[in-house]
Amino acid sequence: MIEQLRVKAREILENKTVDLVIGYEMGTRGAVRPAFIRSPADVDRLVWNEGCTHNLVTYLRTKRVPAKRGAPPLRIGVVLKACDARALNILLHENQLPRTELYLMGVVCQGMQEPTRPQANSTSGLSLSGRMQLRCQACSDRVPVVYDVLFGDSSQQPTQAVTGQRQSELEMELQRLESMSTAERYAFWEAEFERCLRCYACRQACPACYCAECTAEQLDPEWVGIGITTPEKRFFHIMRAFHLAGRCVGCDECARVCPVGVRLDLLNAWMRREVQRTFGYQAGLDATAPAPLTTFRPDENLKL
Repeated sequence: MIEQLRVKAREILENKTVDLVIGYEMGTRGAVRPAFIRSPADVDRLVWNEGCTHNLVTYLRTKRVPAKRGAPPLRIGVVLKACDARALNILLHENQLPRTELYLMGVVCQGMQEPTRPQANSTSGLSLSGRMQLRCQACSDRVPVVYDVLFGDSSQQPTQAVTGQRQSELEMELQRLESMSTAERYAFWEAEFERCLRCYACRQACPACYCAECTAEQLDPEWVGIGITTPEKRFFHIMRAFHLAGRCVGCDECARVCPVGVRLDLLNAWMRREVQRTFGYQAGLDATAPAPLTTFRPDENLKL
């Protein structure tokens, strides 16, 4: 499949279908990282394995900006997992990207593995642990919902044992939160938000966070201060969670890049569950389906 991916990338660069291919390559310390391929001679850098965890949709808006002023936006080919494709559908629905100038190389994903961290003073770098990432253990969608060409066997599905196990774990965590009193739940999230450094890595990694000026940094009017007191951090994360309600696809990039491990994956999973329960809606399955929180229907009665 890697060779097929490289052949296709070389083809679309040579025939000028795209100006840039965004995929994955091996970094200098053994970890997979995003790759930005502009020449057919460089396509052999592309890889695909269980370490290709990054959601590459995050880069599409910024990488379309041409280097030369006045030049047309770049046409981009991008490698997409299933969760990445749903994130792309969100941006297409919100008119942030033109579908006609993208070439989508979908890959059938069997799940990403957790990396192992090197020991102190080790030069061996990162490696894979063999343990599937939590978001992947819960995922039953392995084939992207949108693509121009698909690589891999689309008939392969994850084992029910693995999928069900992670869904049970996630549901248990959500049920544990739901069973708490208001004061207990407040204390849980206060402890999570207390650890936040306000580094904004979560925001930068999220494909759905694309505002030119974030509310957290808006000076006029100033919605939230720039300090790192717990109330300010709480406001930022709750505000961001509500901005993502009905838009989060569960790629969990925000939680993966958080340097202190704030459970943003659990916060967003709670919001996704509430949207699913209330509206029967799952974000990103269809670029044309109206989003529930941006659609007004006079006859709608949710009985809230």
